[in-house]
Amino acid sequence: MPARKQGFTLVELLVVIAIIGILIGLLLPAVQMVREAARKTQCSNNLKQIGLALHMHHDSLGKLPAGWSTIDPHTQRPDPDGHPGWGWASHILPYMEQTALHGKLIHFDESITSPNNAQARVTLVPTYLCPSDPERERFDLHGGDAHDHDGHDDGHSYDGADLEVAACHYIGVFGTVDIHHACEEDDCRGDGVFYRNSRTRFRDIRDGLSHTLVVGERSSRIAPSTWVGAVVGAEHGPARVVGIATYPPNSRDDQYHTFSSYHTSGVHFLSADGSVRLIPDTIDGGVYRALTTREGNEVIDKLPFD
Repeated sequence: MPARKQGFTLVELLVVIAIIGILIGLLLPAVQMVREAARKTQCSNNLKQIGLALHMHHDSLGKLPAGWSTIDPHTQRPDPDGHPGWGWASHILPYMEQTALHGKLIHFDESITSPNNAQARVTLVPTYLCPSDPERERFDLHGGDAHDHDGHDDGHSYDGADLEVAACHYIGVFGTVDIHHACEEDDCRGDGVFYRNSRTRFRDIRDGLSHTLVVGERSSRIAPSTWVGAVVGAEHGPARVVGIATYPPNSRDDQYHTFSSYHTSGVHFLSADGSVRLIPDTIDGGVYRALTTREGNEVIDKLPFD
């Protein structure tokens, strides 16, 4: 009698498939957690590189770069509606192995919108991109007319047409005051480290370098930001390079001005001493605001990262 062939029955095959499906279902979340942990580490390292570059800038020039710079092209005096608008992240490029971009592509004496800066303003800087954020390339700015102080077009004013700029997932800390209000009433001066034409020195940070946040994350899900600077006349122009701590991290309130990330547990921030910490979404509002001012003299009973 011929030997009977051995094999799986249909029921056994279905059981095996079901077991494999269960194992995959258990494995995928673990794999995703490992990948997100790696992305969070890379994001933290990006901020550490930014912190090192800011310290090198301070060592070389005796001050941190301005949040963004605008002057009247005729008088060369500070002017909220002036140019060129280049932001803090553009000025630390030489200390981040981006000497060619800083020295060859960017014409700092000309507006961001100048045709001579067309290539520079869309150039991606990998260190300025969080790997957890899926929107990692460029976006279009929108806005209204921008003119010089006499009301005449200066040749490089933003005319409202879409202007493509490179993305950046890290913005400077403006502080706790409303950006629009500050720019209307107080010369765009924030109580944080970075504001318009700021010249902050480490000795000006009287709350302590380790107790003062200087740069934090801004996710593209909430509002896209850029490293190039504040384009005069663009929608939420200054808020593309700086943020405020009016609301907790990852809050959708006042979304264009706050800090946010794609990380599930909080937002990475760089302190003035160069350290990087994940600030939880549940941080006490008073403590959070105290950490974002440079000389508020607030008393903090317990830090969220001790």
